[in-house]
Amino acid sequence: MSSAPQRRANVIGLGLIGGSIALALQERGWTVSGDDAREPTLIAALERGVIDATGLDQQAEITFVAVPVLAVADQVKRALAETTGLVTDVGSVKGPVCRAHDNRRFVGGHPMAGSEFDGLDGAQADLFNSAVWVLTPLETSDDATFAQVNSIIASLGADVVALSPERHDQLVAVVSHVPHLTAATLMGMASERAEEHAALLRLAAGGFRDMTRVASGQPDIWIDICSENKVAIMSALDGLIAGLSEIRDVVAVDDHDVLRARLQAAREARTNLPSRVVRPEDLAEVRIPIPDRAGAAAEVFTLAAELGVNIANFEVVHLAESNRGVAVVLIDETTSEVFRGGLIARGFRPSVQALS
Repeated sequence: MSSAPQRRANVIGLGLIGGSIALALQERGWTVSGDDAREPTLIAALERGVIDATGLDQQAEITFVAVPVLAVADQVKRALAETTGLVTDVGSVKGPVCRAHDNRRFVGGHPMAGSEFDGLDGAQADLFNSAVWVLTPLETSDDATFAQVNSIIASLGADVVALSPERHDQLVAVVSHVPHLTAATLMGMASERAEEHAALLRLAAGGFRDMTRVASGQPDIWIDICSENKVAIMSALDGLIAGLSEIRDVVAVDDHDVLRARLQAAREARTNLPSRVVRPEDLAEVRIPIPDRAGAAAEVFTLAAELGVNIANFEVVHLAESNRGVAVVLIDETTSEVFRGGLIARGFRPSVQALS
């Protein structure tokens, strides 16, 4: 019996994220071709076995574009022109690139993963284990493309969440971009005061170090991000500034009740951050016939994100008696009724079955 053909992928950009994608794919049996604008990085990736070949494999099943934000659109265009497979990217700003490439073979993406180490030297095969990886389909995205990209990314250990490109950019400004700018500002304030009080930075342990860790990121990357996602970042900064101004007033008047209430609300919100579903007995299977309209499968995923429903597994199966498919989704059983109601409100006809 002949063995199945080896799966093949391309990675454009062999920094921390691109290198980690290449290693993760190789660990799962893929053959990976890679390219990078920096010749020394490309040579190092080949010599270290991070990639199996240089250049783009035209017949690769998927190409990951992992270049700086301002270069993403051009490299996605190149990948679509020079390969025949699926294309996705990993940029942290999604609106511009997704709207520029409304192509059935492309779906935008953004892994919410990172490291204190930069570049290829920091690449690791397990970087995406339990990390959230956002996919940003358009209303017209091809269902099969979305399902296949989702399957490949989930196989790397990531939890896939789907959002519209614009919604992604608004939310990531709050949870990633503004926290980085805040950390940089705090670090700058501490550093300036440390010139007067030498002991200050020696006291900067625990929470301060945790909160400012992201300030160690490469400045050039963040300049590009701030340029591309300017509107969402300014809106989030306005909200943060208003919130800090309010809490300043509370502290100024010694309003202990309001301060305690705010701190308690923040504590509860932090405690209730969603966690990954890991126990099969806690899952429910939702089967959803896919209507004959573009982007329906991605709409299911997007709705789950809006409702706070964690999708543990997702696939689209095709019915032998028709050309239509069925999305088979595994979710936390406690959220199954909320998800079912949301699907029905969107015109879907789901059926739910507990696995326990």
